[in-house]
Parts: sequence; C-alpha cells; structure tokens
Amino acid sequence: MMRRRYRPWAERRPPWWPENEPWPPKPHVLAGRRRFFRRAAVAVVIVVALSVYGAFSLVSMLAAAVGIVTPSARGIASLLPIGAVVGAAVGAAVVFAFARRVAWPIGAVMDAADRVAGGDYTARVAERGPMAVRGLVRSFNTMAGRLQSHDRVRRDLMADVAHELRTPLTVMQGKIEGLIDGVYPRDERQLREVLDETHLLARLVEDLRTLALTESGGLKLQKEATDVVDLARSVVRAFDAEATARGVALRLDGADDVAPLSIDPLRVREVLGNLLSNAVRYTPSGGTVEIWIGHTDHAVTIEVRDTGEGMSPDELARAFERFYKGASLSGSGLGLTIARNLVRAHGGEMTGRSQPGRGTTITFTLPRA
Repeated sequence: MMRRRYRPWAERRPPWWPENEPWPPKPHVLAGRRRFFRRAAVAVVIVVALSVYGAFSLVSMLAAAVGIVTPSARGIASLLPIGAVVGAAVGAAVVFAFARRVAWPIGAVMDAADRVAGGDYTARVAERGPMAVRGLVRSFNTMAGRLQSHDRVRRDLMADVAHELRTPLTVMQGKIEGLIDGVYPRDERQLREVLDETHLLARLVEDLRTLALTESGGLKLQKEATDVVDLARSVVRAFDAEATARGVALRLDGADDVAPLSIDPLRVREVLGNLLSNAVRYTPSGGTVEIWIGHTDHAVTIEVRDTGEGMSPDELARAFERFYKGASLSGSGLGLTIARNLVRAHGGEMTGRSQPGRGTTITFTLPRA
C-alpha cells in the first residue's frame, strides 16, 4: 500500500479558499491553532502513556503474585520502563490517528468558520473523518448555506423595499414641484392626488411593519370569541359595491352554524379583505367570487374562489413570496405574504391552487384552541 506523501501548508490550499486571499492564513491564526492542537496532542499522549504504564504495573504485580517474575521491587521495576516506552509509542500512534481522523477535519471547519465570521457565506467543508465529525461538518455546511440564503434574501428585500418606496415618493415629489413651479394648478384635484400617494406610502410602510412583526414572531394577537360567518359577511358587504361596479358576482356560501372561534377579528378581516380584493380585481366582468366556509371539530376552513385568469404553476409556486408580482399583477406584492403570515400566527396554514383561465382558490384554516 502506498503511503500518502506529506504536503506542506503551502500545498494544502482548499479548493474553496478565495483566490484574492493569501494562503496560508494569517500567522497569528495558525499559531493559535497549532498551539491548541499541540496541547491536545500532549494531553492525549500523557493520558495514553499513563494508562499503558498503569496496565504494565498491574500486569507486573500479577506476574509477581503467580511467580512468573521475582516478587521483589527490582523485578517489578524491570518491567516499568518497558511499559513507559510502549505507552509513549501507543500514545503517539493514537495522536497521529486522531490528527488524521479528527483534528484535520475540525481544523478545516475552523478555517471555514473564520471565513463565515468575516462575511463570506460561500465557505463549505468536505465531509470526512468519523461519523460524529462528519455530522459536525454537515451541520456547519447547512448553517453556512442558510446564512448565505438569508443574506441573499436580506439584500433582495432591501432592494425591493427601496424600489417600492421610490415610486410614490417620486410621484409626490413631481407633483409638489409642479405645483410650486406653476406647471399644475393649485386646486383640490392636484392636492387629492398627492394625498392618495401619501395614503399609498403609509399603507406600504404599515405592510412592511406587519410583515416584519409576523416574520419575527413579535405580532401580538388580540384574540376574542368571534363569529367567523358574520365576519365574512361583513367583509363581503364592504366589497359589494366594487364587485358590482366591475360586473362581478360576489357571494358567501358554506356552513352557517359555525361556533365562535377564538381569533383576532381585525387580523382575520385583513386576511379576508386582501384575498377578496385580489379576487375581485383579477376577475373579469361576468365572473364570480365566492367565499366558502366549512368547519370540523378541530378547525374552520375558509376558501376564496374566483373565476379569474388564474396563475401558471410557476406563478402559483411563488405567489406567497415577498414582493413577487406576476406579469399582469400590480400592487406591492406583499398582500399574500402578510395574509399567510397572519394565518400562521393563528396556528393555521394557507395554500392555493389555480389553473390558467379557470380561476384561483386560496384556502386557509383557523384551528380551534
């Protein structure tokens, strides 16, 4: 069997190490790491040597007891140096095996951890060594992958927030500058347009606040016993005028004998309002939007069905993502994300199904306490 050739530090550059960073790492990092492993190796050698030495001492005493060696201090002491030498040799072998199987993989994890601490979340470590060390490496790679994903989401979120805030601010700035320069008449209509943009901006800021609270777990629900059917009926009445103006039939169907549910009525009304707003907006004239309510002993199920244009499988898969808007959709892209988070805050879940040209159905559940 061929022996592995020893490679100096300069030739041990990992494949994931950045090209713009020097190898080996900084001297003080390597010095501290070598000091740690040296102390660990010395401790292992001492423990193993003492163990083997003690074993030889016990064997010597037993041999003297049965008459194999002279039962004298000189006879027993003659075996002790042999025990010390064998113990040191075994300890060195154990340390070498430990270094190959455990220390080097852990050293790779420590190198990669330094990179992650420096903000480079692409660091990964090859899995090798015993099962426990492989589990450590696998956990580290999973952690680094999640950090990389969260960092990407954070960057995308900041860019999306800046984009969404820029639109109403730009409109407001242009209107106000036009009013000052005399381009637009200073009448009520122009002021109302500016006011509408401030409402849009305030709504977007409130949506961002609600989104942050739901995703951080900091949203406090004001729960009370609520008749879900009456709540849905009031939401339908609120959208009846808009649906009539668009030529869309809006109706409520399903069970009427639903026992009161412990929920936050304002938040559930917000969920239903968001779903109905989307359904009415994207259902053509002559179409139908329906709220269906069902219940069991464990939960209440609410479905919002429409006969609109529907979504493709790719659009449906991303419908609940933050700031996602399909090619024909408008708005901030936060509505469904917030609605799902509010339902999850109640302990429920929200799902959707859709077919292009055949409408969309959004279903959510509200469990009983």
